[in-house]
Amino acid sequence: MKVIRAKSLGYCMGVRRAVSIAEAQIGKRVYTMGPLIHNPRVLEDLQQQGVQTLETSDTSADLHEAVVIIRAHGVTPRQERQLVEQGSRLVDATCLRVKASQMKAKALAESGYALFLAGEKHHGELIGIQGYAPDCLLVENVEEAAASAATLYANTPAAKTALLGQTTISVDEYSLIAQAIRRYFPNLEVIDTICGATRDRQNALKELCHLVDAIIVAGGQNSANTQRLFAIARAAGKAAWLVESAAELPDTLTAYQSIGLSAGASTPDKVIDEIEQALQHFEVRSSRLHLVPETNATSALQCHKPKPTLVPQTNAR
Repeated sequence: MKVIRAKSLGYCMGVRRAVSIAEAQIGKRVYTMGPLIHNPRVLEDLQQQGVQTLETSDTSADLHEAVVIIRAHGVTPRQERQLVEQGSRLVDATCLRVKASQMKAKALAESGYALFLAGEKHHGELIGIQGYAPDCLLVENVEEAAASAATLYANTPAAKTALLGQTTISVDEYSLIAQAIRRYFPNLEVIDTICGATRDRQNALKELCHLVDAIIVAGGQNSANTQRLFAIARAAGKAAWLVESAAELPDTLTAYQSIGLSAGASTPDKVIDEIEQALQHFEVRSSRLHLVPETNATSALQCHKPKPTLVPQTNAR
């Protein structure tokens, strides 16, 4: 079996920064506001070292003089004020790209724009951004974008409009949402909020799909960017599995001559390495390659779709 890694996979800068911030606070009474990142292995490791997770709805916890780390996905301004009022010392681990989206949403709202916010409505990142622009229009897909734009046009046809997306949204999906809104508002201002790491990982996976028979995506089931990688592999017609650990690799992989390995932006290096090592033991012959970037790696290969055992999708990053 040949095992080929995507040229871009695993931890992004924002996730690595958040984990480093949390590790620097170990030894104190320390909490994270919501899960720091969306990877169960990392959260379990931090918990074993004393880092506890607060639910975003928990207002009764005694946080006096405790360190509370704001998760990588960010929180609302109201939640920040509440934590300060509870006596905690805040340490902000919000991804810098997410922080920029929060500030941009605030500026657009204050400038009178009708703001469309594209992504998963119940995801922590979008909830946080919405806190800076409470009247924004949340849309999860092309159909919702078209419906919201039609309603807005019927009521305010001269509205100034802007589109801002979840940092981990699919590049193709974001483009289609923009097109749907522009049918009603041709002057829509589209803000490029997609994280470069997200774009790199998606393009690398599309390239990888041309070279292998099946795909393994490593990452948390509740990770939005990992789920999108999984969806891209399926859309390319590949047998694909989303796994959180090497123990979840299916025996049916022995039916494939070549396996591509991708991983979400919140998947640590050690998990990727463990999965690769396990794949190499499926057969004696294994080759680890790193791909050379191509400029035209934007469309997935369409081919026969096998019927693998698929992992159900969830609604989180």
